[in-house]
Amino acid sequence: MDKQEFELNQAFNEKGETVSPVLPEGVKNYLIDIDGTICDDVPNEEPERMGTVMPYPDALDILNKWFDQGHIITFFTSRTEEHREITEIWLKKHGFKYHGLLMEKPRGGNYHWIDNHIVRATRFKGKFTDLVVETRDIEVFKK
Repeated sequence: MDKQEFELNQAFNEKGETVSPVLPEGVKNYLIDIDGTICDDVPNEEPERMGTVMPYPDALDILNKWFDQGHIITFFTSRTEEHREITEIWLKKHGFKYHGLLMEKPRGGNYHWIDNHIVRATRFKGKFTDLVVETRDIEVFKK
């Protein structure tokens, strides 16, 4: 895992009170799933496959490009803590550059993330490419 320090900018709410700091403008904080996103989907019940599955070449290229551009790459996986070592070995073996690895993401999909920061979600559909801006309908809290 490649460690980098990121400068956080002080932030304030509408009352002038200090709130959680934010990344510099233009730096993105990517949370990337592993199974089914950067490689074939390997369920926790088949851990022997976690060390042998091949990464998707386009995922490796794009994620390392984003890392090199100064963005934060954190893998967020449903693999359990007992799979951490094999996962870190696999990421290193294949040359993924990243800053963090979060284990124990809830299984089952249908994620709905609620946060006080801007959250952008991109559903992976088989190929990593550069991201483009498109307009979609989203769910928001009723006013």
